[in-house]
Amino acid sequence: MILRPIHQEALVTALRRSPITALLGPRQCGKTTLARLVAGDKPAEFFDLDSPADQRRLQNPELALGGLQGLVILDEVQAMPELFPLLRVLADRPGHPARFLLLGSASPQIVRGASETLAGRVEFVELSGFDLSETGIEAWERLWLRGGFPRAFLAGSEDDSVAWREGFIRTYLERDIPQLGIRIAAPAMRRFWTMLAHYHGQTWNASELSRSLGLSDKTVRGYLDLLTGAFMVRQVQPWFENLGKRQVKAPKLYFRDTGLLHHLLGIPDHRTLLGHPKVGASWEGFALEQVLRAFRVDQPYFWATHGGAELDLLFQHKGRRLGFEMKLTDAPRVSASMRHAKEDLGLAHLWVVYPGKQVFPLEQGITALPLNRLAEAVAGL
Repeated sequence: MILRPIHQEALVTALRRSPITALLGPRQCGKTTLARLVAGDKPAEFFDLDSPADQRRLQNPELALGGLQGLVILDEVQAMPELFPLLRVLADRPGHPARFLLLGSASPQIVRGASETLAGRVEFVELSGFDLSETGIEAWERLWLRGGFPRAFLAGSEDDSVAWREGFIRTYLERDIPQLGIRIAAPAMRRFWTMLAHYHGQTWNASELSRSLGLSDKTVRGYLDLLTGAFMVRQVQPWFENLGKRQVKAPKLYFRDTGLLHHLLGIPDHRTLLGHPKVGASWEGFALEQVLRAFRVDQPYFWATHGGAELDLLFQHKGRRLGFEMKLTDAPRVSASMRHAKEDLGLAHLWVVYPGKQVFPLEQGITALPLNRLAEAVAGL
């Protein structure tokens, strides 16, 4: 088992200060395992809302939950959103005799329902797949190829990992996607998802996708937003400055898990990955996710002008504006685009993240940073 101390600490802290905590993330990312670790040997009541037996236990939810004390874990809470009003009542009891931990596959409906019904009573904790701080930096190539879902990453062979990812995608298309409100046949949605994989690392173009699928721009945009809310896709929004330059206004798209991306692109192993046309975009998305996790970024941006200047990642950290470029090369160099970005955006520093081993300056204020030295960059700020 790979321990997840950062997420475990965040969950313990949330449970201590809030009567209700919602641990959200994609299916099979380790939510239940983490919840059981946090519960430890302390008395805890566990309900799996996908289980018919536990659904029968909750036929009268006020009677079943009202007398409980200590930690109460409700797994797959999206199966019974009607519990939210009751949880609000139970959370308002004097002394909070019970702490409720809700586990759910992230979706806009669950987040919106919990936020509206449980406002002021619920704290959200997000959980994704493994990152480098959890797997160890020596496992970065396996993490990049297989992705961070525990069973994909820990599979005994590449074939086993591929088989698990195929099963996950099929289950997601046939079961989870309909639960998110998307009423489209699984084969058509798989085509949409595969097309998104080819847009990984590119700016969003609704017209191209809608024409290919025979759907309206609005419908395709809705599908994208639902997949974003479900932690499958990340939309990095553009940053605007009053620079007198025409700037890109559409978001960039990334699969949050490169293992799923590679499976949809038909990439089974590392050799195929290195020879694939999307290898650079894949590395960009993988490195971007690791940077966001290491710096704990809530709102990332990218910047690009129609003249060709661009920056892969931009965010504020401790009051400083930081920039990152992701380059799949052994010998990163400074480009004119980087210089424009640093000057136009007033960056405190710009890092070029690459799959090497040495940290070294490229120019004043621009540094080459190996992916496995991210923790040092964070500690130095």
